[in-house]
Amino acid sequence: MSRKQGGGADADSALAALMTNAEAVRAITSAVEGTIGPKGLDTMLVDRFGEVIITNDGVTILEKMDINHPAAKMLIHAARAQKDEVGDGTTTATIMAGALVSEGLTQVLRGVPVARVIEGIRFGIEEAARQLKARAVTVDDVQADCLFDVARIAGREYVDIAHLVVEAARLIGRGKLKEAHFKLSDTVLAQEGAENEVFLGVIIEKERLNQDMPLTVEDAKVMVLDDALAPEELGEEALGTEAGFKRYLELQEEFRQNIAKLVEMDIQVVLTDRAVDSAAEEAFTDAGMFVVSQVNATDLRRVAEHTGARMVKRTALKKEKAELQRYLGKVERVYAEEKLGHIRMLGGAGKPMATILVGAATAEVVGERERIAKDAASSVQAAVKSGYLPGGGAAEIAVARELERHRDRMKGMAAYGLDCVSAALKRPLAQIVDNAGFNPLEKVEEVLAAQASQSKELLGIDCESGAVADMLQAGIMDPLEVKLHALKAAGEVAVAILRIDTIIRKRDENGAPQQGMEEGLPDF
Repeated sequence: MSRKQGGGADADSALAALMTNAEAVRAITSAVEGTIGPKGLDTMLVDRFGEVIITNDGVTILEKMDINHPAAKMLIHAARAQKDEVGDGTTTATIMAGALVSEGLTQVLRGVPVARVIEGIRFGIEEAARQLKARAVTVDDVQADCLFDVARIAGREYVDIAHLVVEAARLIGRGKLKEAHFKLSDTVLAQEGAENEVFLGVIIEKERLNQDMPLTVEDAKVMVLDDALAPEELGEEALGTEAGFKRYLELQEEFRQNIAKLVEMDIQVVLTDRAVDSAAEEAFTDAGMFVVSQVNATDLRRVAEHTGARMVKRTALKKEKAELQRYLGKVERVYAEEKLGHIRMLGGAGKPMATILVGAATAEVVGERERIAKDAASSVQAAVKSGYLPGGGAAEIAVARELERHRDRMKGMAAYGLDCVSAALKRPLAQIVDNAGFNPLEKVEEVLAAQASQSKELLGIDCESGAVADMLQAGIMDPLEVKLHALKAAGEVAVAILRIDTIIRKRDENGAPQQGMEEGLPDF
């Protein structure tokens, strides 16, 4: 079973470690599996202060849970990686990882060596990924109707959110969506009391530096400062000397001249990522400029990209006017939305940048509405990049059938590891129909039989009627990228857990045993 299999005691210890880890993974999986599918329900998370989060977002549930077991943490890290990479599919990744570990344990208990199980799992994951890629339908045009269905499914049937996301995707275009470092989900913002809205521009969740500054400026030059707008600083030791104090006065005077230069250049909008010196604030207010300080790095980059401005440090203020002019951007309109407490920048001279503003009736649902919209945005972008597949677990069932045909061509006991992958691929459909109130075993077998008899891999289960249905005709589809990453993440974490045959409690830096570890870890 392991490298220690020759000794009975060691073998028992390895098996105990695997069973402990499998149980921890099972506990984590059970926390999120009830949320998947159109009939999945929400989870309420409550902290000790009474703060409530209501969500069915898998990674949010996992990250907020009080978890100590190391194997469970590995699964949570895999879900977080899924979220960071593609923005959706965390619950699917968790469910499949749980199934792989559970099935792997079953095979080990039957006497299959762990090494052979892992070999079969690795082959099965690679082959399943290849099969999924071969079945994907490409999206050649952002006007395609399928994108709305992708957004609706990922957005948990919130039609209003799906419309917002698709509109934003079409505004910025296919080229922008396919850029490696651009995330459509970053354009999503939810606010209590706001109306659903999509527009070309950027929202900054800040207020004007000074209330005496204008509410609106138009046809404005924009400076984006990736720095504090303040004089250069000297150390305390330097200030204690005559030469240091003289240098301090020189820097103060130089700064005042630089501020006057910005006013003379008719720069109307200034954004900084740190504080603004009081002298600069006063001068800019008197000049009728629009200044926003302490803007986060993401928003600052988006403003620079949208307006065509180049982000600069405060040392750039020393440059001549003609040279400094080249660093400025342009925007048609900037105004403070006082009711919602944010600033809008519209009609930038740089790259088109859409903002998705999602309204929420109460503060309790703002976070969840934002998470839903971000999932939908991530899925739409993933579909544009990689294409889409029939959803509802139909594609996974088709691939599972294909893997079962491969089994006969595998030599040795690695075939049992391939069985683990086949079982894991069936789990999403099984859980979806279970959440809808149907017998999962019965419905999975119905789909397997229907796909085989009709030679149609698009078939899944209609969760309203329980009947076999064409998923694409029903508008149920998922991005290939989401499915691929979920499959690979599940495989990686499952293999990592199956390879563990010893669990040892570490000592802390002081030499004492660590406290607060999960029960079941052996003491030595």
